[in-house]
Amino acid sequence: MRPVGSKYLLEEPLGRGATGTVWRARQREAAGAEAAVAGHPGETVAIKVLKEELASDPDVVMRFLRERSVLLRLTHPNIVRTRDLVVEGELLALVMDLIDGPDLDRYLRQNGPFSPVAAALLTAQIADALAASHADDVVHRDLKPANVLLAGSEDDPAGLRPMLTDFGIARLADSPGLTRTHEFVGTPAYVAPESAEGRPQTSAVDVYGAGILLYELVTGRPPFGGGTALELLQRHLTEEPQRPGNVPLPLWTVIERCLRKNPGERPSAENLARALRTVAEGIGVHATPAQAEAAMGVAALLGPDPSPTPVPGQAPAGASDPTQVLPTTGRPGDGAPAYDPDAATSFLPHVGGPGPGGPGRGGSDEGATQVMPSMPPGTPPGGGDGPGPEEPHPWQTQLRAARDRNEQTQIQPLDPEQDPLRRRPQRRPAPQQPPQQHQPPPQPRQRARQQQPQQPYAPAPQHRPEPQPQRYEPPRPPAPRREPRPPRQRTSNPMRIPGLGCLKGCLFMVLVFVLICVLVWNFTPLPEWWDQGRQFWEDTKDWVGEAWTWMTEFGNAAEELPTDLPSELPAGN
Repeated sequence: MRPVGSKYLLEEPLGRGATGTVWRARQREAAGAEAAVAGHPGETVAIKVLKEELASDPDVVMRFLRERSVLLRLTHPNIVRTRDLVVEGELLALVMDLIDGPDLDRYLRQNGPFSPVAAALLTAQIADALAASHADDVVHRDLKPANVLLAGSEDDPAGLRPMLTDFGIARLADSPGLTRTHEFVGTPAYVAPESAEGRPQTSAVDVYGAGILLYELVTGRPPFGGGTALELLQRHLTEEPQRPGNVPLPLWTVIERCLRKNPGERPSAENLARALRTVAEGIGVHATPAQAEAAMGVAALLGPDPSPTPVPGQAPAGASDPTQVLPTTGRPGDGAPAYDPDAATSFLPHVGGPGPGGPGRGGSDEGATQVMPSMPPGTPPGGGDGPGPEEPHPWQTQLRAARDRNEQTQIQPLDPEQDPLRRRPQRRPAPQQPPQQHQPPPQPRQRARQQQPQQPYAPAPQHRPEPQPQRYEPPRPPAPRREPRPPRQRTSNPMRIPGLGCLKGCLFMVLVFVLICVLVWNFTPLPEWWDQGRQFWEDTKDWVGEAWTWMTEFGNAAEELPTDLPSELPAGN
């Protein structure tokens, strides 16, 4: 979660567009008096965070703050309400009501086109929202299905209520810093011809977008398609839309009138809403003859807007007109015509100062218009300390110096031989002074003189050697350039545990040793040798055991023999 300001907390992104990202957010505390809706803690809202290029443009930021009251008071049942505006550093965000429903573009792709009656009623509600915004001098300029949210149940198309959004974005994006980059604010598939040509725009651009949206609701696609934006704009300027077979004639009359190339021939948003409801009543299955007749005469309801709402911040009328040549006025007796509309632009005659090219040459005593100020008084034109005829004017020198100061410093590699920081001064040893002759000890009178205070800044003259000029060591040859070290390979151990590299090496060697032992045991006669060795060991152990038993018995038998012989032998024969 990311806090926005002190009152809101972003939870998860809901979608991304050309101007920013929409987040699901939660209100942490009630908003102040500067917000249109105070809200309460825990309430879920939608926050659109503008992109960095918009937030970093000072014109957008100033317009963001200046249009706060206009955006907050723009309320209508078919307009997503703007609750608050947040400015935090380089972050600009609009806090709006959260609409839990899909946009019209996604609904069209999932469910297909609308019926003519449903498309007319849905577009009529959008036209109501446009009429309310035009009354507040706000022009949307980017009307398309992606900017229309559907509130209500998707299972009941009749209960869907369109909610027009991004009014604030379209108004904020119209800044001088952005219009220099983008020739128009909008989407090429829904842009009006006057927007594509850069002409002054009014509320008629929204009516043109409503006509394209109505065409797409009935057919499932816009009336003009193309591979590139340039092809789309060219078709908006030159081609006329063709009537599809499933569009009733009264509904096509409304679409054709909205898609007129001339903005003055398009109806107002209020008249468009009234005409669409009339058409929806007359083309339905339960329409009466009177309603059907009223639908056939819908052209009478599509009157143009007598005072369309202009887009603020545009150049006034006539600003793009070509430059006209001023008429020349001849003097009496010169034989020049009083007015010549095809004449070239004339230049005022040059009037010089006193001298050969002075006022007598131009016929006027007024001073000549000079590009640079005149020379200081008392400066000779070509001698003394002033500049000569071939030397630059003092003001030219000052302008050149100012221009040099404004140039950026260029960073270039410096030759080590020319670097004064690498030259170390080497002083030669001072010449040895001759030994001074032994002087007798001073007399008492001289000793008293020495004890007297000396006059300040008057030291006794001493014989000092003349200072030798400082000599510098000749420049050393440049040191050999070291080869750059190869970039250090990044290991897979981001934690960098001490000793882990050695431990991994030991574990790898143990694993290799175990693998070798397994291979030797399975693919060599080592098991037979092991059995033979074990049998030999058992036999040897048995033989040693028997020998030890025999020796033990022999020792026991030797101990049982009598040690003392009898002293008298028995008598013999």
